Amino acid sequence: MSERLPEVPQDPNESIHPKVLSRSKILLTFAVVLLSLLLFRILLLQTAGYARYRQKVIEQITTESQVNATRGNIYDANGVLLATNISTYRIFISPSAIAAAQSEHDEIADGIRLDKLIAEGLSTALDVGYDYVMKQTTYTRYLDRTILREADESSADRVRAFIDEYGLERMIYLETTSTRYYPYEDLASHVLGFTGSDGGGLYGLEYSYNALLAGTNGRYITARDAQGNEMPYEYKEYIAAQDGYHVHTTLDVFVQSALEEQLEAAYLESEGQNRAAGIVMNVNTGEILGMAVYPDFNLNDPWALDFQSVAKLETSGLELGSDEYTALKQQLLLGMWSNKAITESYIPGSTFKVITAAMALEESVVSTEESFYCRGHLNILGHSIHCHKVNGHGSLSFVQGIQQSCNPVLMTVGTRLGRETFYGYLKSFGYLQKTGIDLPGEGVSLFAPEANFTDLDLAIYSFGQNFNVTLLQQITAVSAVANGGYLVKPHLVSSITDENGSVIKSFDTTVLRQVVSSEICQTVSDILEGGVSGNGGAKNAYVAGYRIAAKTGTSEKKNAGSVGQYVCSTVAYAPADDPQYAVIIIVDEPTKGLLYGSTVAAPYVGNVMETILPYLGVEAVYTEQELEKQALKVADYRYWRASVAETYAKRVGLTVEIVGDPDGVVYKQYPEAGTVIEKASGKIIFYTDKNTEPEMLSVPDVTGMTAVAANQTLVNAGFNIRIKGTKNYLSGTGATVISQSVEKGTLLPRGSVIEVTFRYLDDTNDGDY
Repeated sequence: MSERLPEVPQDPNESIHPKVLSRSKILLTFAVVLLSLLLFRILLLQTAGYARYRQKVIEQITTESQVNATRGNIYDANGVLLATNISTYRIFISPSAIAAAQSEHDEIADGIRLDKLIAEGLSTALDVGYDYVMKQTTYTRYLDRTILREADESSADRVRAFIDEYGLERMIYLETTSTRYYPYEDLASHVLGFTGSDGGGLYGLEYSYNALLAGTNGRYITARDAQGNEMPYEYKEYIAAQDGYHVHTTLDVFVQSALEEQLEAAYLESEGQNRAAGIVMNVNTGEILGMAVYPDFNLNDPWALDFQSVAKLETSGLELGSDEYTALKQQLLLGMWSNKAITESYIPGSTFKVITAAMALEESVVSTEESFYCRGHLNILGHSIHCHKVNGHGSLSFVQGIQQSCNPVLMTVGTRLGRETFYGYLKSFGYLQKTGIDLPGEGVSLFAPEANFTDLDLAIYSFGQNFNVTLLQQITAVSAVANGGYLVKPHLVSSITDENGSVIKSFDTTVLRQVVSSEICQTVSDILEGGVSGNGGAKNAYVAGYRIAAKTGTSEKKNAGSVGQYVCSTVAYAPADDPQYAVIIIVDEPTKGLLYGSTVAAPYVGNVMETILPYLGVEAVYTEQELEKQALKVADYRYWRASVAETYAKRVGLTVEIVGDPDGVVYKQYPEAGTVIEKASGKIIFYTDKNTEPEMLSVPDVTGMTAVAANQTLVNAGFNIRIKGTKNYLSGTGATVISQSVEKGTLLPRGSVIEVTFRYLDDTNDGDY
């Protein structure tokens, strides 16, 4: 038996097919590469992509809250606050937190679901719709849904009480916000403008200076979980807001108030239909002390229509809520918000004769004493253009032509100037460009192009017809005549300051150019003043103690649909010998009374001047005749010995009657203490017997009477008179009573005061049509 040899171990590779071995190596290589790529990707994520993905995570777990900058204040020239901010509250809920809490407790109290409880509580506390709040609770993916913005303190207190009662601190929140607030509500509404829901300026100065007022908002970033709870996460950031700057205007609250009061009176008395506007301007600096439009609107509720717009909407016949109704309301709002003093243009009428006179005198084409003859019309290129005095003024000087507003006189000197010279002055006086005032929406004038400007245009332009200017352009041009010939740029802001009071920017007077000489300007001022204090067409702008230079204007509107509609205006400045301030007022489409600038606007311009000039430090200088007629306030003579009271009363110019013992004590007096009466005819009655009742007299009707007749009638009836309207009531026969303070037949104690309003109604047409 042969011996078996031992087996040699077989190489494993020899037992595996070569193809299988190759495939295994490939798979192994692929696995190694894949693992390497994965490791490389992880490395990239942890290094190069770290910041990006970290930010994504942060964005998912953090919320960013805006830190609102405080909007700057707006002040008047004396530091009176016109626009500021007050704290209000944004009330909001966290739907996700409500849903999470509700999943744990389907009912929270008295069998009421949590969402319904919140809807009911907030709708009651905030006076918002229940369905609206319920709808907000359904947005369960959100941490923040606003229920009410700008809630006041009392509403916020009710919400806090509701939260505390039911433990809703993580579901209902209050955020303090800043709301724009205007302390005077409707004062200077068209100048200040207002802000939108986002706090940005929409109109007026709020819009023009929005970038400076707004400031720059900041940010506050915190980490929160899905239920809105703040997490102890290290990533927090606070970027402080930069508050807005404060705007200091040239407006004066007192002047603005006086202007608005007279605008309202002028508009309502004449039953205007298309708003009234007025401006008070410092003729030397271009500072606007007052600018107003009537009707105005409440800046704290700018979406509420004024009374006239409401009437138009209600009488439109449109269905409430219809597209047409909504469109009309929007149109009325836009019209109400527009600043008529700068956005709209009008035909200036005879107020432009101030400018024509300055041109003619400067170019020496006329002298003040040159004689003219008015036949009631003048023929220009085959066109007979009439004077307002159809039968003509007859012979009159250039001065009288201006004061009596004679169209043929102005056409004659305008023709002498020539087209080129006249048009050049239009440019120089600033009529052919915007004034550049710091308000949005300034309108433009409308003139015939110079290339098409004819001799007929020249004749008609010379007395202020057939072209349009803005109210601001007109007072700016007239102010150039007032200040000695210099055209100044009007402006409303004097400076910008920061929260510490440091001046960031200031705005000084900008003199654009000299248009006419100071000597000519003084001549024109004297002519205009004579038209107020004498027998000119601007008598109703007279103010005792002040030399007022004024010109009235009445123009017929030319646009389609405006047949028979007029614009009545008056521009004035004072003192005529050293002009400081100018006032202009227009009433668009007056419908009641005599539709002339001398009756519709001039009295109210005079009232503005009478109110603001003493306040602004312009001292009254009375003539002897004015001192004799000066009104006075009756002193309180009660409990004086009658003989002593009589002496003092006579000393101030009053006539005295004592009823009872002349050596007794005064127990009653008529007029009563503090009453204002005219000194020239003033009488006071003293009663020294406590038991004596004053004699009761019937008030007579003096409306329609001349000034002299009304004064005599009231005095003869046992009453005192108080003059309103023109105070120069004895200088001519044209001053007529248009109203009295007490109705005819009313019984009043003898010696009582009847307030009577006068207007000059003689020769009131301003020579425009």
